[in-house]
Amino acid sequence: MVSEAGSRIVEVIKNNQKSLIDELLLNMKKKVIRLDKNAEIEIVQQAKQLLMFLEIAISRGPLLDLESSTWDDTRQLLNDFSQNRAKQGFSPIETATFIFSFKEPLYKFLRESLIDNPQFLSEEIATTSLLFDELGLLTIASYQKAREQVILRQQQELLELSTPVVQLWQNVLALPLIGTLDSARTQVVMESLLQKIVETGALIAIIDITGVPTVDTLVAQHLLKTIAAARLMGADCIISGIRPQIAQTIVHLGVNLEDVITKATLADAFLIALKKTGSSITNS
Repeated sequence: MVSEAGSRIVEVIKNNQKSLIDELLLNMKKKVIRLDKNAEIEIVQQAKQLLMFLEIAISRGPLLDLESSTWDDTRQLLNDFSQNRAKQGFSPIETATFIFSFKEPLYKFLRESLIDNPQFLSEEIATTSLLFDELGLLTIASYQKAREQVILRQQQELLELSTPVVQLWQNVLALPLIGTLDSARTQVVMESLLQKIVETGALIAIIDITGVPTVDTLVAQHLLKTIAAARLMGADCIISGIRPQIAQTIVHLGVNLEDVITKATLADAFLIALKKTGSSITNS
């Protein structure tokens, strides 16, 4: 049953849907929202759905309890809308404007409808303001959650791109590392290396740390884990790119690399790998 606080809002929505949507588009354009023809059509469809769900939810109540089952359809619509906007690169302000742009036209129609009852008009405007503020906050929260998911996915993709495993020679792989080696990246490094070992049947994997700025205890442990995992798959590892300062740091930290072959350059490591696999390069 329609509550007294929301009765006139339902009436305004029911009787002025087209005008509300027209005003919505005008308000969004005033705020420099990117709307081409296709975007306008999409906004109109979403606005019609939203107004329909609002009419139903407000009629059934509770009016401002957006967590109740009455508001399930509205929450789902705004969640889907916000996720799509986040993926399309819209800002949170541009996304929330879809909700807040309804306020002015609703106020206008409420004033016209309740011109002879200023006290009730004040209550209806206050209720409408609270409702659309809550809806706007819901939209922003959904946007932020979707945006975080996009960022996490992009970070994962960047990690995968920044750890390429290259086949240098038959049975010889190279894994050039650039940047900081943390736990998350170590996992990606291991997965990439092990997958390539399985695909190629490689016997030697050269891990080049020329591009790793510093080696601390944690980085050294990550390297040892990667080497151990590769050995379990039947491939020995050679670490190249050991600069003087890194050598001193490893000694100072007491990291045990006695059973791991280390070389200053990738070229030196490659020569060792060729000898271990019984291959050689000759000048013609």
